[in-house]
Amino acid sequence: MELTGTPFFLLTVILVPVSITVALLFWGKVGGPQPVRYLTRIVMIMFCQVTAVLMVFVMVNNANLIYGNWDDLLGTGNHVRAVPVLTPVDPAATAGPGGEAAKEPPKVKQSFGGVNDPLVPNDVQRTELKGQVSGVDGEVLVWLPPQYNDPAFKDKKFPVVELIPGYPGSSSTWYGTLKVSEQLKPLMQQGKVAPFILVSPRTKLLNNQDAGCTDIPGKINADAWVTRDVPQMVLDNFRADPSADRWAIAGYSAGAHCAAKLSLSHPNRYRAAIAMSGYNDPAQEPDSLVGKDAKLREANNPVNILKAAPQPPKVALLVSGSKGDGYEDGEAIRAAAKAPTTVQVEEGTGPHTTEQWKKMVPAAFQWLTSVIPVQ
Repeated sequence: MELTGTPFFLLTVILVPVSITVALLFWGKVGGPQPVRYLTRIVMIMFCQVTAVLMVFVMVNNANLIYGNWDDLLGTGNHVRAVPVLTPVDPAATAGPGGEAAKEPPKVKQSFGGVNDPLVPNDVQRTELKGQVSGVDGEVLVWLPPQYNDPAFKDKKFPVVELIPGYPGSSSTWYGTLKVSEQLKPLMQQGKVAPFILVSPRTKLLNNQDAGCTDIPGKINADAWVTRDVPQMVLDNFRADPSADRWAIAGYSAGAHCAAKLSLSHPNRYRAAIAMSGYNDPAQEPDSLVGKDAKLREANNPVNILKAAPQPPKVALLVSGSKGDGYEDGEAIRAAAKAPTTVQVEEGTGPHTTEQWKKMVPAAFQWLTSVIPVQ
């Protein structure tokens, strides 16, 4: 039974009145010594409380898609097949072991199916990807813009946006909770938003630990998964524009941190980034492995990435957040940025919730269209 499915939710709803009914019916019928009667009634009360809490948890989880399946909730998933030593592919990067840039992996054709989540629109596709570069395995969700299957666009290559959820987060959250495809589809049809291919990869890759979209030697290649394996899969299977000028990355909360730092670290992959209610210091996420390592923590701060860059990256950032929830971090990035890097910071007033980020989607993608315009 799926964690986010309707059958499990209905089961939790039914269990609440059942637990109360059982307690009412058998409260006065409990026999045995007095300690046993007391203990039995305490168990009845606890059962009522557990069923109520379970129902509320499932309601909240289904609304926000915090945990996409039982493995994510219980920490039993295994998404790291191997941790190969990486060599860089960006021209500006220093060659790794062997002194040569990494060769592109062979093309891999993927099969796609439905997401099997009642909250996710039927036109979102899902595939299980085995990362050839990173050694990471996980699902990737893809949505194609309305123009993609229009005969008039049959020879057209489309811009791409990678969508990064928060932590713990699910690859379905952008589609199921933030309603990104449902909100943007009419705007794309009206020409107000560029016809982006929207791609959301799994980023919860370790059991109860946040990899922070970072390559951690001997542990995980989470950066390579997002910036190399997933883009290569998109290019191999869809009419996606290979130019970095037509790629962007967006995220909220912990995903906003990923979006900002990955775009600045890989200007040869991304032209722009949207960061909603993020942070610069990885240690702000208590479960972050990066935040627990002093060198990684410093190296993965977007401000430090800008300061250490050989030349300012040609990247446009839109950073939004309330005071104390991303706004000051955005201002710090803007202060460190030099042309051609551009940083637009917008102050919000809402709480740190998916409902707040959902409202930001249309305006954020209209801004993105000003950077990566309709062609």
